[in-house]
Amino acid sequence: MIHHSTPRFRTLRYTLAGLSAALLLAACAATPSGPDSLAAAVAGPQRSDAAKARDVYRHPQDTLQFFEIAPTQTVLEIAPGGGWYTDILAPYLHDRGTLYEAEYESPSPAAAAEEKAGDAAFARKLAATPAVYGNVVVGTLQAGQFSGFAANGNVDRVFTFRNIHNWIKDGQLDANLQAFYRALKPGGLLGVEEHRAAPGTSLQQMIDSGYVTEAYVIEHARAAGFELAGSSEVNSNPRDTRDYPHGVWSLPPTYEGGSVDKARFAAIGESDRMTLRFVKPQ
Repeated sequence: MIHHSTPRFRTLRYTLAGLSAALLLAACAATPSGPDSLAAAVAGPQRSDAAKARDVYRHPQDTLQFFEIAPTQTVLEIAPGGGWYTDILAPYLHDRGTLYEAEYESPSPAAAAEEKAGDAAFARKLAATPAVYGNVVVGTLQAGQFSGFAANGNVDRVFTFRNIHNWIKDGQLDANLQAFYRALKPGGLLGVEEHRAAPGTSLQQMIDSGYVTEAYVIEHARAAGFELAGSSEVNSNPRDTRDYPHGVWSLPPTYEGGSVDKARFAAIGESDRMTLRFVKPQ
């Protein structure tokens, strides 16, 4: 027998759903400013255990502090993927800041199809918990142009995590860096995390392996008008030898080689990464 909900029970269900969302947001909230607020976002219940397990490699609190984030800022994250950093940024900026997410649209048809599926999953994720993600503004970055939100000298921080190698392959790095420069306020910061190649690695090796030299990133950021304001070893990994059959994708979390040498790659962990802070001059 099928039992249909009465209006009273439907009202109770909706009330409980709203209460659950409110409790989740309350659990994500912390002090309005300072490191405790960021720590609360990193430790919050909106993040899955699987996401938190990667903190040992990605050091999100230390990384964002190095990028000098504050809860009142307008922050633009580029190519959020599944939203690993969005899960931290959204509650942290929810009450007093603004979070823009720019989904990158590749000129490669094969890559664009994969990105479209990922973007749909990201949209479902945000819609599922509006109490946490309801203030997030999602747009696009295509051919060095943003759409979906204003990004013309009004942004305090631009962040990109492990995307540079894709833009080099697509021939979009310089156009994207120029777009970031235009988006930032004078004095605003660009935070870059990227798989780090050994000095002297060729351009083709960077494209094939996914590892990029610091010198290459700095050169192209400076060409866009940025000044290097700092570098950090917070995401370094000396166990990473960068000489694998599938490049950086041999390592976790991708394990492109499947079970072959998986235990060895798991012991290495995620890639050695540069963490760079650039400033748009005043």
